[in-house]
Amino acid sequence: MLEQAPSPHSRLVALLGPTNTGKTHRAVQRMLEHPTGMLGLPLRLLAREVYDRLTRELGEQQVALITGEEKRTGRHPRYWVCTVEAMPMSQEVDFLAVDEIQLAAHPRRGHVFTDRLLHARGRSETWFLGADTMRPLIAALLPTAVIETRPRLSVLEARGQSSLGSLPARSAVVAFNVPEVYRLAERVRQRRGGAAVVLGAFSPRARNAQVALYESREVDYLVATDAIGMGLNLGIRHVAFASVRKFDGRDERPLSAAELAQVAGRAGRHLENGSFGTLAPLPALPAGLRQNIAEHRFEAVRYLSWRNSDLDLQTLPGLLESLQAGSRRPLLRRLPPASDQEALERLAEDAEVRQRARGSGNVELLWQACQIPNYRRWLPELHADLVKQVFTQLTGPLGKLSSDWLDASLRPLSDLHGDIDALTARIGSLRTWSYLAQQPWTDDVQHWVGQTRELEDRLSDALHERLVDRFVARRRQLVQLPAPEGREAAPSAGNPFRALGSLREQLREAEAFPTLERWLEELLEAPHERFEFDEAGNVFDGRGPELGRPGDAARLGKLVRGASLLRPEIKLSVEGLSPSQQLRLSRRLLAWSRDLVSELLGSLRAPPNPPWSPAGRGLCYELEQHLGALPAKEALVGQAQLTDSDRHAFAARGVRLGKEAVFLVESLAPRQRWARQALARAFEPRDLGGLPALQEAVCFVAPASFSEQWLSWLGFLLLGQHAVRIDVADRVSRRLRRCARGGAFELPSELGRWLQADERAVTAIVRALGYKRGTDQRYRRARRRRKPQSRE
Repeated sequence: MLEQAPSPHSRLVALLGPTNTGKTHRAVQRMLEHPTGMLGLPLRLLAREVYDRLTRELGEQQVALITGEEKRTGRHPRYWVCTVEAMPMSQEVDFLAVDEIQLAAHPRRGHVFTDRLLHARGRSETWFLGADTMRPLIAALLPTAVIETRPRLSVLEARGQSSLGSLPARSAVVAFNVPEVYRLAERVRQRRGGAAVVLGAFSPRARNAQVALYESREVDYLVATDAIGMGLNLGIRHVAFASVRKFDGRDERPLSAAELAQVAGRAGRHLENGSFGTLAPLPALPAGLRQNIAEHRFEAVRYLSWRNSDLDLQTLPGLLESLQAGSRRPLLRRLPPASDQEALERLAEDAEVRQRARGSGNVELLWQACQIPNYRRWLPELHADLVKQVFTQLTGPLGKLSSDWLDASLRPLSDLHGDIDALTARIGSLRTWSYLAQQPWTDDVQHWVGQTRELEDRLSDALHERLVDRFVARRRQLVQLPAPEGREAAPSAGNPFRALGSLREQLREAEAFPTLERWLEELLEAPHERFEFDEAGNVFDGRGPELGRPGDAARLGKLVRGASLLRPEIKLSVEGLSPSQQLRLSRRLLAWSRDLVSELLGSLRAPPNPPWSPAGRGLCYELEQHLGALPAKEALVGQAQLTDSDRHAFAARGVRLGKEAVFLVESLAPRQRWARQALARAFEPRDLGGLPALQEAVCFVAPASFSEQWLSWLGFLLLGQHAVRIDVADRVSRRLRRCARGGAFELPSELGRWLQADERAVTAIVRALGYKRGTDQRYRRARRRRKPQSRE
């Protein structure tokens, strides 16, 4: 991985404080103030949560998700959400942040966080977020950093021991090994009706499905490992520790006060107070420890884990030696060999590997293969054997991983039978193959990425089913598609599908009709193109129907008024969904609606080089708020204020700076006219009875209730009593100005064709544009523009 050199001009900020201080939220908001940004997070689950939050805000096309096992990249990504290890450091961004920077002291992962602390920088600004225990080390290592402290937003109260029967609703029970988590979840089901379960080994899909059960209050209890401690946002009021010891990969040890506080701090969300304690039979925490956790008082971190990143990749002995190098800084301590270094040291003793690892290219390839994560937690010798298989194939005649080998390795993981442990183990094993599929080591990366993602989705759905069956007392009845012969006359009241035509044929080809839950999961992961809409803002699951003719598509919901024109809300129309399913579908459709806006505005949001002047930035903002088109006289920023570079940037984006209107040409394309109408009608509904189809109209008489602003949202300019599509009005205006240069003129015959209007309407529009007809029936510029008729 190439790393950008620390920028001397990047403003360094260390934002430190306990849990529930809004550090991550503040960093995300700050990132969005920059044209581009990258956020490094400690967990794949947390990265997916932040990615989902950003896509609900911006849509999927402007955001990328990069983890070891998963890459989701929109068409024009501006913001990158990554696990810290997977941050693409060759990608330059204006803003860069790393969360949970105190993990730089972690004995196995710490060297990656330390490396980011020392070397990763945004062009303009760099933030490090974490616990206040990092203050002395950050001050010493980054003397130019501005250190800010954020107080906790709510009170964290220390309590003693609780029994299972006395646990308050909205509690999380925390244990540190999987068998104990399942045992506790079973007890909660028997005593309290059910629990959601969250483990770090879960896929984001399985984790999201379980969290949705909790967030929608289908269950009031959560049983989890310390995976919830790293920033996952859940409405937890009380955290009950069932254990305070964990196996850290080498030994079982007691958790430190800071580690307990990281988990306990999940209690209390935003301004709501929270509490923590223990679950019987575990005794209450010592009074001094409870007080330290409640008051966030912990011993400062004294040194960071470090590993040399300036590696010698010319020879295998040179690589081994460079990994053993120590740091000259006393605050940085070389960590014990991590799994990648352990694998390299084992393979360096293998004669075949030594024979192949000759030349800098093969040495670098061996090191890349050694960095395959040991997700399966196999013994070091077994993991090293997998690394050897990969390396020998990559240095073999094909120079690629064998498709037959990959297929044979994935085949056992496709079994959906077995209990929770079996499915969790398969998901864990699949993470390794998902990582391999993301590398450029196969003949068809997209194929293997698709294969592993499909397998993970199926295993995740099966796991969620097993978890609900085992740990939730009241099980919902699944809705299933009926399968009569022939075409349905109409959808049934309880069936959210209109599964006809090609969709039904696809289902029959699969030899099974999907349950509602399987259909929903498929829909949640579907690309933007799967969703269709009509001019009224109805949203459909359409597999290829023509725009505006959803036909066999299922109606999912409707765009309704939101916080602004660009941020509509969704009103679901699908029946038969549980509260958790409604929550997840609403979030997916919100992300789709943000993509719809991004698609409409197209290149307008791309940052120019050189940057906008204040006037250019202001006009760009106005255009965005008006869906890419507004009357020139309504613009708060005059075109005379624009610089030459502004004008070039607008021209490059397809923005027409006309006398009558300023508009983004692509925002008036046929599909975008549908989107404009759907968004405008969602924000300010209007009665369109008796009017032509606005998405096809060029000119019509505007009802008095249609304001000039509302018409501009649709892409029309009000000229007298007529609404004229803005691009056509601009074309007519330019033609008339050319005619007027020679003095009095006759109306060009093509105006009627352009406006698709009769002579009377054309004459009225020309008059509204500032031209008058003389006694000789020829037109001249009027000395004063005629004011448009009031729309009040």
